[in-house]
Amino acid sequence: MPRDTSLAPVAERVADLNARYRHHGATAVLERALTDPQVGRIALVSSFGAESVVLLHLLSVLDANTPVLFIDTQMLFPETLAYQQELAEKLELTNIQTIRADQARVDFDDPDGTLHQFSTDACCALRKTEPLERALRDYDSWITGRKRYQGSTRAAVEFFEAEGDLRIKVNPLAHWGRDDLEEYMVNNRLPRHPLVAKGYPSIGCAPCTSPVKPGEDPRAGRWRGSNKTECGIHFINGKMVRVPLDAPNTENAA
Repeated sequence: MPRDTSLAPVAERVADLNARYRHHGATAVLERALTDPQVGRIALVSSFGAESVVLLHLLSVLDANTPVLFIDTQMLFPETLAYQQELAEKLELTNIQTIRADQARVDFDDPDGTLHQFSTDACCALRKTEPLERALRDYDSWITGRKRYQGSTRAAVEFFEAEGDLRIKVNPLAHWGRDDLEEYMVNNRLPRHPLVAKGYPSIGCAPCTSPVKPGEDPRAGRWRGSNKTECGIHFINGKMVRVPLDAPNTENAA
């Protein structure tokens, strides 16, 4: 089913949705996003990472048949793949779609699996950004787990964001903090990603993720040693970002 071309421009719908739902909580925002005509056809995109279980559990309660797009970069930790299967079964999610890069592209651009050593941007584009963009072509909106506390590039995240003129990004947990997530996981007895206990509060691909020391930004272990903070699947003001918003003249596409 293609996207609904009769919908109003993305920016107009985002402004209207934020105005109507700005005082709602996370569950209400997610519930409305699944049914509001302004949102259109929607899917949840999940990394099945450190905090993913909260949003996945909320979705399973509201509508377990909502499409869940899982990007398997084929460079994930084995623990992430096992965790994905565990959550799918426990939460009874019935519409998980595993997204991977085109194998012919991988064979041509990264035949020996070392592209990340030379260009993390090119590797993210090949294995994550481009496959997700293809998967989202038929959707008007997508649900993410982005939260304000996660770092400077996410400090102004609202419930609804414009992804350029393409589609809407829905962030039900935008205003949640780490304590809110912890309380929710404890109260609902949700399983944790096994790497969290080993010092990984934010988990991506194995070659580009390292443990985080006490006091560091939760995303400090992502692409450590570089100024990259986003893989490229997220946009601010229609542009992909990987650096702090207050850095002058440094908006770079990932």
